[in-house]
Amino acid sequence: MEKEIRVRFAPSPTGPFHIGGARSALFNWLLARKTGGKLILRIEDTDLERSSRESEENIKAALKWLGMDWDEGVDVGGEYGPYRQTERLDLYRKYTEQLLAEGKAYYCYCTDDELEAERQALVAQSQMPRYMGKCRNLTPEQIAEFEKEGRKPTVRFKVPAGQQIVIHDMVRGDVVFDSDGIGDFVIVKSDGIPTYNYAVVIDDALMHITHVIRAEEHLSNTPRQCLIYDALGFEKPVFGHISLILGKDRTKMSKRHGATSVDQYRKLGYCPKGIVNFLALLGWAPNSEQEIFTTEELIQAFSMDHVAKNPAVFDLDKLNWINQHYMRQLDDEAFFEAAKPQMIEAGFMTGEEEGDKLAWLKKVVLTSKEHVSYAAQIPEVVAMYFHDDFAFENEEAAAVLKEETVPTVMNMLFEQLGQLEAVDATGVKATFKTIQKTTKLGGKSVYMPIRVALTGNQHGPELTEIIPLLGLERTLKRIKGSLEKAGVTLA
Repeated sequence: MEKEIRVRFAPSPTGPFHIGGARSALFNWLLARKTGGKLILRIEDTDLERSSRESEENIKAALKWLGMDWDEGVDVGGEYGPYRQTERLDLYRKYTEQLLAEGKAYYCYCTDDELEAERQALVAQSQMPRYMGKCRNLTPEQIAEFEKEGRKPTVRFKVPAGQQIVIHDMVRGDVVFDSDGIGDFVIVKSDGIPTYNYAVVIDDALMHITHVIRAEEHLSNTPRQCLIYDALGFEKPVFGHISLILGKDRTKMSKRHGATSVDQYRKLGYCPKGIVNFLALLGWAPNSEQEIFTTEELIQAFSMDHVAKNPAVFDLDKLNWINQHYMRQLDDEAFFEAAKPQMIEAGFMTGEEEGDKLAWLKKVVLTSKEHVSYAAQIPEVVAMYFHDDFAFENEEAAAVLKEETVPTVMNMLFEQLGQLEAVDATGVKATFKTIQKTTKLGGKSVYMPIRVALTGNQHGPELTEIIPLLGLERTLKRIKGSLEKAGVTLA
């Protein structure tokens, strides 16, 4: 029987959940769901100073918002817990004692100053900085002297000399490291807390992780981890190191490229399915030209065989194009719900509205549906419904009202609108047809001056939407105000 695929996502809860972390989680989740395997969520919180439960909650909330669930781990449980590293210290201690007893690790009493001096000396000789094994063979007398001085030792792993460490990587093929370039590394800090490279091996082995899919920056850690797997007699998982995410300028993605945390995109009103669709295409290519995927389609299409080793470029324009598709797919109620926090923040609503006011707000918000890529853009698009005072967007717009046919068009508009029983889309459409038929003017000569006089802009939602929402009184007041500003007098 084929072994069940078990993958894990193991973030450090040390700050906002990065979009790159979400991409790593997604690739693991897709592989688990594609193969009927299991995804384990483990929290790597051994960085005691920077880790926080608040960050952990942020990570879990972000994963849930993106639609990713986990089969074992924090909040869910499972037979290989606990799933926070700080709750597993006894387990690590057991294996540390084993390595010390077998002579595969040793206590190191070097101070930070001594280590820095050694590092500087190696750099001065143009050598790779590494620990040179000063404490490898201490005598009992030397140990006693250090203990007397009150030095708290770390535990170092004894790296075997002259070994080639070959990593069979799903993304990068065979990657070879030389053990002589590594140096004996710390596996337990002086406070008794295991280092990342040590704890991660024990956790992955004891949780029966079969595939480790993680960011490329972890590749340089992998030879150390492989040495620990071998020293403890654990079976190694299959590794897959996925590419870095770069900004459009091909530098490592940072705040200057825009939002970097999942929470920022949630607050900007992106659709979780849009983010997932976009993240899946960062470093993975389907077998087709398809770019819009449902979650089910992503699961079916995903394969580590099609994950590229080249860096993935975070193209915000592409994200917005994909997300716009999902925004348009929302039904009217869901679109309004997405807009609500943004509208409240802009001061255009309180969230307590009901009756006619609420119905009007819903209609206003829906006029933006075809014009936005994410919900935070909605207030700007609908702002014209809330301010009767506005400026022309540019000189070109102001010049539209100087055309000689404008007084004729406006006079007829006022007359026709005043005769309507109901100022609705049908009535407004009929009004424009009458003006065109009577004046024999082209559509642009009729629509453009009315649009500019009404909104200050040359583009925007349909006038048949805008006028009914503003109502007759506000429509006439706004147009008259614009004509005055432009110095146009009506007969």
